[in-house]
Amino acid sequence: MATTDLTTRSMPTSVEAPSAAAAPAEKRDFGRVLKIALPLGLFALLLLGWESYVVAYNVPHFILPAPSRIWATLIADWPLLFGSLLQTLRTTFLGLALAVLGGVSLAVLLSLSRIVEYSLYPYAVVLQVTPVVAISPLLLIYMPQEAAVLTCAWIVAFFPILSNTTLGLQSVDRNLLELFDLYGSTRPKWAPPRVGRFLSRVKALWYLRAPAALPYFLAGLKIAGGLALIGAVVAEIAAGSAGAGSGLAYRIIESQFRLNIPRLFAALALLSVTGVVIFLAMSALSHLLLRRWHESALKRER
Repeated sequence: MATTDLTTRSMPTSVEAPSAAAAPAEKRDFGRVLKIALPLGLFALLLLGWESYVVAYNVPHFILPAPSRIWATLIADWPLLFGSLLQTLRTTFLGLALAVLGGVSLAVLLSLSRIVEYSLYPYAVVLQVTPVVAISPLLLIYMPQEAAVLTCAWIVAFFPILSNTTLGLQSVDRNLLELFDLYGSTRPKWAPPRVGRFLSRVKALWYLRAPAALPYFLAGLKIAGGLALIGAVVAEIAAGSAGAGSGLAYRIIESQFRLNIPRLFAALALLSVTGVVIFLAMSALSHLLLRRWHESALKRER
C-alpha cells in the first residue's frame, strides 16, 4: 500500500514537468507576437481613422489626401520616386561609410595619444553642435552639389560614431590592462622603450579595447544610420530650394511647389519606411555580432 501510494503521488510530478518547462517558451512566443501585432494594429487603426475622416468630411486631396489616394499615387509615380529614393540611399550609405571610417580611425588615434585627443576632439564637438541646416547652403556655394550633400550626411553621422567608439575604447577595466601589462604580453623585449610602449598600446588596443568598444560602436552605428539619412534629406532640401537636385527630398519640395500633395505624402512615406528599415538593419547587425557573448543581446529567462 505504501509503495502504491508513493507511486501514485509521484505520477503528477512527472506529467507536469514538461508543461512547466514549456510555459516560459510559450510566454516568450506570445510576447514576440504582441511586440509585432500591437504596433501594426495601432497603425491600421490610425489609417482607418484617417481614411474615414477624409471621406466623411470630403476633404480636398490638395489639403489632406486619403491613405488610399497616397497609395495609388505611390504606385503611379513609382518609377520617378524609386529613382529618387536610390539617389538618397546612395548618399546616405556613402556618408555613413565615410563616417564609420573617419570616426573609428579618429577614435583609435584619440585612445592612443592624449595629444591628439586634446587637439582634435574639441573641433569634432564644434562640428557636431553646428546645425547642418546652417552649413548646407554654404557647402552648396563652395562645393559641387553631390559633394555638398554627401558632406552633410557625413557631418551628421560622424560624431555618434566617434563619441561612442571613443567611450568604448576608454571603458576597459583598468585591472585587465594592468594584468595584461604585468605578464609582459604587450612589451616586446627587442624594441626600444618608446617603440615598445607604442607597440604595447597597439596590442592592448587589439586584444582588450577593441572587443570592449564593439557594443558602443554598434550603438553609435544605429544612431548614425538614421542621422545620415536626415543629413542627406536636409542637404537635398537645400539643393532643391536652389533649383537643383534629384533625391527624394527634392521630390518633396517639387511636389510642394506644384501642390501635388499626394506625391508629397508618398515621398514622405518612403522616407519614413527607409529610416525604419535602416534602423532595423543596424539593430539586426548589432544582435548578430553580440548575441553569443554580450549581456545586452543574450536571451533572458523570465
